[in-house]
This record gives sequence, structure tokens and C-alpha cells, in this order.
Amino acid sequence: MNILNNKNKRKSIFKALALCLFAAVSLTFVSCDDDMDIQQSYPFTVETMPVPNKVSKGQTVEIRCELKKTGDFANTLYTIRYFQFEGDGTLKMDNGITFLPNDRYLLENEKFRLYYTAQGDDEAHNFIVVVEDNFSNSYELEFDFNNRNVKDDGAISVVPIGNFKPLTR
Repeated sequence: MNILNNKNKRKSIFKALALCLFAAVSLTFVSCDDDMDIQQSYPFTVETMPVPNKVSKGQTVEIRCELKKTGDFANTLYTIRYFQFEGDGTLKMDNGITFLPNDRYLLENEKFRLYYTAQGDDEAHNFIVVVEDNFSNSYELEFDFNNRNVKDDGAISVVPIGNFKPLTR
């Protein structure tokens, strides 16, 4: 009878171990998730130093910019483009690249300088600079320069040098 009790104990222990092993394997497969949530897209802004609000024909204005990111993902690429909607002038990057309107250019550094040169005697020179990343986040800067040679009527106008565009998801 002792032999039967030992066999029953062994079977019970074996069944308990098999059940524990099965439960551990089942929980392992259930808890695994192939979809890891790795954040790749981070919002950013572009800060600029103050710039003059008047420019005359042939004068160049330096615009110092810095990309401020809330996070960093190694494969994020930033591009820059501009569109001039009033006046006549050229915009250059500190590495010598002269921008063509609405063409995208790779932004290689977080700190960069833009140089706007007024080429006309227009009353105003207005353009937008857009910095975008490869995750469809963008930030717009609007620059408004009045012609230094045009008589001022005495009115003071406030011109924002950076407009925040909210991120769309």
C-alpha cells in the first residue's frame, strides 16, 4: 500500500508541476506584445534673436535661429523652406545656400543663421520660413520688414517674429 501512496504522490506532484509550467508559459505568451511604443515624433520650436523691422535696398539682415526640441530621436530629419509673399529679396543660409521659394533644404545644425537681403525698393518685405521634420511636425516664422526709405506715418506696429503652429496628430 505504501507503494501505491508513493505513486499517487508522485503523480500529484507531477500534475502540479505540469500545471504550473503550463500556467507560466501561458502567461509569458499572453504578456508579450510585439507592438512596442517608441516615441519618434517630438514637437519643436524655432527661437530667433530679435531682428530689425526696417531694411533698405541692398541691406542684409542676419536672423539667428535655434531649433528647440522637446525630445530627440536619432532618425529625425529637419528641413527648411521659405515663401516670400511681399517685396523682393533673397534668403541665404549660413552655409552659402541661396533658397528658392518653396524648395526644401536639409537643416544640418540646430543653430543656424539666415541672411535676408532686400533687392527692391518695395514698401514692405514679408516672408514665411517653415521648419519641418520628417514626421509632419512644422513650425512657422513670419518676418515683416518695412523699407527704411519709406516715410513712416508714426504708427507703431507689433510684428511677431514667431508664430506657433500646433501639431496635428
